[in-house]
Amino acid sequence: MSKNPKNSAEHYFSAAPKSHETFGLVRTSLCGKPFEFLTASSVFSKRKVDCGTRLLIESMLLPKSGCVLDIGCGYGTVGITVAKLNPKLHVAMTDVNARAVRLAKKNISLNKVFNAEVRCGLFYEPVEDMKFNCILSNPPVSAGMQTVKAIVTGAPNVMATEATFQMVIRSKIGAKLLPELFTQTFGSCEVTARESGFRVLTGQL
Repeated sequence: MSKNPKNSAEHYFSAAPKSHETFGLVRTSLCGKPFEFLTASSVFSKRKVDCGTRLLIESMLLPKSGCVLDIGCGYGTVGITVAKLNPKLHVAMTDVNARAVRLAKKNISLNKVFNAEVRCGLFYEPVEDMKFNCILSNPPVSAGMQTVKAIVTGAPNVMATEATFQMVIRSKIGAKLLPELFTQTFGSCEVTARESGFRVLTGQL
């Protein structure tokens, strides 16, 4: 995700970034609809919606009803898009980065979304009281593979029966490890999308 993994891990996966906060605005189209996202320093992909996030959004397999989780939501691109396009779904978004959580809350209002919420905390801790029909993840690879593994292996604890877990990842990263981990965790692993050096891995309980 970043040319400088060490610095990236210190910033957008930090609970309380210390860098000076400079804001920006991303205007984009996702699934044929216009969106605006307020961004800031020390959050992932602050200048544009990155290719991995866009691939996940354009290919995601969503339930007709129920709850969806965007884990590691950043400023809210994935979760807000899901909520805006699917008003029957309830969308929860989580992130360890307090700055990202503040931005995601502002972006919910900016995009006039009424069926989403944001919670701050590490991995699945903020949503231990919920069950999800779908979990979506663009993981912070720069924070290390142990972080990615924790996102995968912790998912079943908050997944409903027949729920799906969908993660976008660079094709070169964990090419063998992640499919094996998905199979161990969910019983299967399917590549449901592939483009621009990224792939979406999907597992189902």
